[in-house]
Amino acid sequence: MRTASGLVLVPPSEYDPETGEDVGEFVEVGQAGVVETWAWVHEPRPLNPLKRAFAWALVKLDGADTALLHAVDAGSPDRMKKGMRVRVKWADSRVGRIQDIACFVPEDP
Repeated sequence: MRTASGLVLVPPSEYDPETGEDVGEFVEVGQAGVVETWAWVHEPRPLNPLKRAFAWALVKLDGADTALLHAVDAGSPDRMKKGMRVRVKWADSRVGRIQDIACFVPEDP
């Protein structure tokens, strides 16, 4: 969503966090982005999106001004770093919810 001041919010929000005004214009953003920060999860909990070790990361998608918190399936904490490029891995079944993104994966092999 684009705010009146031009910020692109991802995930979209109903209201502008700066003014409280309605936010009305959807904006398409990229399916890849940059990790802003991350934390490694050695032992996932039952409700985590992945059943193996992964990173929680704030990912700023291309074209967005805010970051999205989601899982990154990097395989090892050694592969994670601030500024790395990641891309969306879509869920097999999509219904228009955040769970449509299964996780993010590193762009570089």
